[in-house]
This record gives sequence, structure tokens and C-alpha cells, in this order.
Amino acid sequence: MFMALTTVGYAQQELLEIQKTLDRYIEGTSYNKPEMIRSAFYEDADLFLSKKGQELFILKPDTYAAPFGKKQQGTFNGRTGKVLDISLANNIAIARAEIYIEEGNLRFVDLFLLKKLSGEWKIISKAATLVTTP
Repeated sequence: MFMALTTVGYAQQELLEIQKTLDRYIEGTSYNKPEMIRSAFYEDADLFLSKKGQELFILKPDTYAAPFGKKQQGTFNGRTGKVLDISLANNIAIARAEIYIEEGNLRFVDLFLLKKLSGEWKIISKAATLVTTP
């Protein structure tokens, strides 16, 4: 019984830590905070994104975060996000989030692969797809 409770407690704590990583990504992209965005990612992560006219558009975290630094940092930019679900297996996790961009009425679904590295959860890969079009 004690072992089961310990395992549940451990899993709940890990899910909270994963949520914090995803929250850094969401807040960073909503409030133009490129360093916060970068902090959520493993530095060599691959981001597989949607881009009109390209079947596959791949970026690294630094390149992805850079445009957010050109806007007024700390100011809400009309982009919101919410985590839909997280699935945990030891030191890896999969998460799904919905991202809404007010300008253009765009809705994306982001899939994240996360790994616990040196005691910290990092996004090691992200894929996004546009699910609504203006």
C-alpha cells in the first residue's frame, strides 16, 4: 500500500513539473519572452511546424524564440494556450496543447515530447498543426 501511494505521489509531482515546463513555453509565447521559451526546450530540440506552402517546416528553439524578442517583452500578443493532456512514463512524457492566435483566428494543436534531463523536464520535440483556417 505504501509503495502504491509513493508511486502516485511521485507521478503527481512529475506531472506538476511537466506542467511548469509547458507553462513556461505558453507564457513565453503569449508575452514575448524569448528566454522563457528557450528555457522550456532542450537546446537541440526539433520543432516541426505548420507553414503555408511547406509540407514540413523545421526550426530549433533559438530560431523559433527569436521573433518573440522583436516584440515588446511582457506585453500580451493575442496568443493563448492551454494544456489538454499529459501522459507520463518514467522519465519521458507526451503532452498536447491547444494554441489560439487571435490575429487571423488561428487554432493549432501542439504535440510535445518531453524528457527529464539532469533533473529538469525539457521539451525535446514539438509538432504543430493548424486545425482551423480563417
